[in-house]
Order: sequence, then structure tokens, then C-alpha cells
Amino acid sequence: MSVIGGVAFHAVGAAFAALCYTPQKKVINWSWQTYWLAQAFICWFLLPLLVAWITIPELGSVLREAPTDAMWKAFALGAAYGIGGTAFGLAIKYMGFSLTYAISIGLSCVIGTLLPPLVKGELGEVLSQSGSEYIILGMILGVIGIALCGLAGRFKELDLAKYLGKIDPNFSIAKGLPLCILAGVLSALYGFAIDQGQPIADIAYEHGARNFQTNVVYIFSNTGAFLTTAIYCIFLHNKNKTWKEYNPVKATPLTMNYILAAITGMLWYSQFFFYGLGHVRMGDYKFTSWAIHMIMLVLFSMVAGLALKEWVQAKRKTILVLILAIFILFTAVLSLTIGNSVSA
Repeated sequence: MSVIGGVAFHAVGAAFAALCYTPQKKVINWSWQTYWLAQAFICWFLLPLLVAWITIPELGSVLREAPTDAMWKAFALGAAYGIGGTAFGLAIKYMGFSLTYAISIGLSCVIGTLLPPLVKGELGEVLSQSGSEYIILGMILGVIGIALCGLAGRFKELDLAKYLGKIDPNFSIAKGLPLCILAGVLSALYGFAIDQGQPIADIAYEHGARNFQTNVVYIFSNTGAFLTTAIYCIFLHNKNKTWKEYNPVKATPLTMNYILAAITGMLWYSQFFFYGLGHVRMGDYKFTSWAIHMIMLVLFSMVAGLALKEWVQAKRKTILVLILAIFILFTAVLSLTIGNSVSA
């Protein structure tokens, strides 16, 4: 029952992740860097500190006792993740949302899942345990499902281009593919950051944090991500002279922009708040938390797109590919759940 509960928490987190950037569509009079830095401050700086303070008993003692190397590893890997997130945002400009999602999250799913046991030299041993066949099947199905979602998304973009009678002039494989690969590899390091920060979480557990133990790791991983993100956004602000966009005097709608950025930040942070609650409930294949999260993120993103009528102009072939992809992703999650349940 613990594993089922863990997967349920992962599902809640993935649902928040699937919806976290929808508020961006309503933002007006703000450049990308203005919105990105505002939401990043909420999700990667403010909320990790605030939630850890609320949920981690004796936080000061936990931080004093925590090993310094674990702090720095979580911070550095989080910083790399921040670069990956920025690359993801840039890749969308050249590859479109669907292909960027498929390539980047597909890579992140595989690398982020297998990296922790691989670095520890435990991958062979772990995959020889009971239930490993379900884990392997779930991983393979997950990658196939994510790839099909990307294919369906690209078909949808082409269908819409034909309907509107114009093609996106920014589309470029040569520029977008390297960014997608960079985003996928570096984004995978967030799951590894949590793994490397586990010694800090263990101390938090001893002080009474229990299932909220992972929240203390986010203090380091998320502030690392905020640092690299802030550096790039500040560079763009200085280059494009867009600091004035934060001034609420010059445009009445800015109040709503701040609210939308805050909502984005809260949704983004919520995904990993629930990720932590799910992660501590998994079985011997706890490292598959990242795969489960990534697969369900894509699954819910596609379902949300259907619910929001983003596929209205898609042709029948495109919809069939999407339905097949959703079915495969659901099967992948089921297989990973069974594998974890068997090993628990």
C-alpha cells in the first residue's frame, strides 16, 4: 500500500508540473526574462526556504549537522539543472513545444533514473532483484510513449500550420536539437541532486521530519537552480534594457502578471513537494521515482491539452497517435508501479 500511495503522490506532483506553465499564456507586456525570473524567485528560492522552515523540525540543528559535501553536491547539481531549464526554454523557440518536450524529457527520464544507481555501482545488483522485469519494461514503454507524444505534437503543429496557411519561420533542427539534448541531460541531474542530498534528508528524518525529509534538500538544489537562472535572466535584462518591465506604475496589468508568475512558481514547487512525499514511499526501486514523475508529467500534459481543446485542429491520424501514446504511458506507469510493489 505504501508504493501505491507513493505513486499517487507522484501523480499529484506530475499534475502540478503539467499545469505549471499555463499561466504564462495570460502574461502581457513582459519579456521572457521578466516572467522567468519572477516565477523562479518563487519556486527556486522563496518556497524551498519557507516550506523547509515549516515542515522540518529543528531546521537549524539539521543544517548544522548536515554533511557539507552533500550540501554542495545538491547545490551544484541543482545549478546544472537550472542551466538545463533555460536551455529547454530556448529550445522551444526553435523546435516547438512538442518536439522539445519529447527529446528533452525522454533523455531526462532515462538519464535521471539510471544515473543514481549507476554512479553508486548498484545498477546491475538492483536490476537483478525481484520485479526488475517490470521496471525495465516500464522504462522502455515510457520512452516509447514520450517519443510518440512528441510525434503527435509535431503532427498537431503541422496540422495547425496547414490550417492557418503558414509555417513557423523560427523552426530549426540545427539550432534546436543541441539545446534539446543539453536540456535533457542537465535536467536529469535534478533527480540526482535529490539522491546526493539524501544524507541531509536522513538527518532531517532523525529530527522528526519523517515523510517531509526531502524538503530540506530543496534548500540547496533549488537555490542552485535559481542562481544559474538568475544570472542568465540578469544578462538578458541588461542586454535588452528590460528592468523597467517590473515597474507597476507604467502598466496596470502588471499586478496580474505578478500573480500569474507567483501561481506558476507555486505550481512548479508543488510538483516536487509531492515528489518528495512519493519518493520516500517507494520500494527497493526508489530510483524509478524520476521516471514515474517524468512519464506522468508528459501523460497529464497531453490529457490537459485535450481538455483545453488544444488539439481541435488536429487531424484524425494525429489524434490516433496521441491516444496510442497516452495508453502506452499509462501502461508504463502501471508496470513501474508493479515492479516497485513486488520489491517492497
